Amino acid sequence: MRLPRVVFTVLLLFSIAAFGQNARIVIPAGSPEDKELTAIAAEPDASKRMAAYEDFIQKYSSNKAAAAYAEWQLSQLYLAAGDKNNALNWGDKALQDYPNDLDLIVADTNVAMAMKDNAKTVEYAVKGAAVYHSIAQQTKPADVSDDAWKRRIADEQGSAKSSYDFLETAAYNAIVAEKDPNQRMDFIEAYTPAFPKSQFDQQVSQLAMLSLQQLNQPQRLEAYGEKALAADPDSIPTLLMLAGTYAGNPKQSAKAVEYAEKVLKLVGPNPTDNTAKSYAGLAHTSLGRADLNLGKVSSATTEFRTAVSLLKDDPPDQQAALYYLGYAAGKENRRAESIAALEKAAAINGPYQGPAKELLARIQSAGKK
Repeated sequence: MRLPRVVFTVLLLFSIAAFGQNARIVIPAGSPEDKELTAIAAEPDASKRMAAYEDFIQKYSSNKAAAAYAEWQLSQLYLAAGDKNNALNWGDKALQDYPNDLDLIVADTNVAMAMKDNAKTVEYAVKGAAVYHSIAQQTKPADVSDDAWKRRIADEQGSAKSSYDFLETAAYNAIVAEKDPNQRMDFIEAYTPAFPKSQFDQQVSQLAMLSLQQLNQPQRLEAYGEKALAADPDSIPTLLMLAGTYAGNPKQSAKAVEYAEKVLKLVGPNPTDNTAKSYAGLAHTSLGRADLNLGKVSSATTEFRTAVSLLKDDPPDQQAALYYLGYAAGKENRRAESIAALEKAAAINGPYQGPAKELLARIQSAGKK
């Protein structure tokens, strides 16, 4: 985890280029503010430093740079003392005074992460990303050549890149940690434009589709999935998620088949490693469900048998294949096969456990008549 750089001596936090949008705090060397801050930093007692910083803020309230720096230091002191609420409050005050300082944004993000406040973490990260992107959006001064301007922009972006990378990872971790699918989706919708071409694009796409699936919003899921697929046409997880979604809608069976077959083509025939076998098994499950929609029960049974075999080392995913195999085999009056499949599905803790038990009970009851 990258921590913000804290400098107490002569000159504070010069930007590589003064024209930059990453407006970092600068306090002139030898100024009264600089001398007082240096004296405060030398105080060994943390509580006395806190009081001195508060006095300093009142004294120099009209000097935004000096006040923001003191507020930043108070935030760090409170964080070190375990008072996270005060740490966040002082950090927010520093950002109000100096809203475009990436060091302050990174510091506040660290506080939010310590508080396990996912919403604040994403909020700060998105704000920091906007500051980073604004570096390249500046207007070139008339007296600066194109080459010189490109070098300056590249230098400042290079200086800010570690902060950007930190914020990207912090926001992604907050998305992963968020349990509420609706809140998680809000985070993703803020994250995606803030961090274009993110190193976590594929994972974020899968989390988005999972969230929408949990929210039971198939149309929104399909729209998001198709957008993600347009950006990465060979993303197997996205293809599988969409194939499974489309397989649940009889009117979309053709698309389910198209995407499931593409997965099988991508993993190749006779997959051997566990990941490829799981991908293939999930694809065969979707193909079987699409066949059921089309009334092709015999073909569906074959697909489900294949899926069950491929997913034998992955019980949570095998459960769906077992349930549908039990259903399809029952349709074909293969009672023994149906019962065996449903008993296995009912023994696995997952979303198909209840439906498997209900269907199993009906089939067993029908056999006694």
